[in-house]
Amino acid sequence: MIIGVIPARFASTRLMGKPLANIGGKPLIQHTYESASKSKLIEKIILAVDDTKVASEARGFGADVMETPKEIASGSDRIAYVARTYKEAEIIVNIQGDEPFIRGEMIDQAIEPLLFDKSIDVTTLMKRIETLKELQSPDLVKVVFDYNNYALYFSRAAIPFTRAAISDSAAIEITDYFKHIGLYVFRRKALFDFTSYKQTDLEKTEMLEQLRMLENGMRIKVVETEFDSISVDTQDDLKRARTFYKWLQKQEKDK
Repeated sequence: MIIGVIPARFASTRLMGKPLANIGGKPLIQHTYESASKSKLIEKIILAVDDTKVASEARGFGADVMETPKEIASGSDRIAYVARTYKEAEIIVNIQGDEPFIRGEMIDQAIEPLLFDKSIDVTTLMKRIETLKELQSPDLVKVVFDYNNYALYFSRAAIPFTRAAISDSAAIEITDYFKHIGLYVFRRKALFDFTSYKQTDLEKTEMLEQLRMLENGMRIKVVETEFDSISVDTQDDLKRARTFYKWLQKQEKDK
């Protein structure tokens, strides 16, 4: 069985009450749930929430909800908590709760390698970086990978460093850069292995939990997608998401 779990934390450091933030008349978490529901491969989606207000709102729009302890530290740990209840789940998809416009096709692109290659335990997504602003932003995580598309490293810095370039604008013209899209697909054992490890040095340095996997010898298959997404972490991100949703609605009307 393939399940999708959407962790939603109410007390976000940079945007308090983020799951309930209004985007075009719907809470952010409902947009994420409805977008994820368009996946053709996920058989069940569960919202993992730490707040009764979010749980009530989610049940109101028909979602399956599991309330998880507030003391659970991370979204990955929250997902593992849910997976322990769903013992029949062999593949678990971690869908970030702050990705209101994640596409079903993106989720399916990340799931497919696990269906065809039993040696793959974890997958995630990447997209080619096209602008200098993206390359220079520490909020956008970059990834480098080997010839078999297994991640070598993730960083908030612009990697790889292009020594031959005199500037970042020159570098982006001669080097392919990729940003990480934080959706993960785990085989059951891999999820529990990952969440059993203690925080690692590089993870603490970059504040990127996927580095814990690499530091412990786990291999992450990176799947390139042509689709993009909007992650809502700040008030500015929320404004951008609202603008994008208005554009989407206009596109629908014009069809």
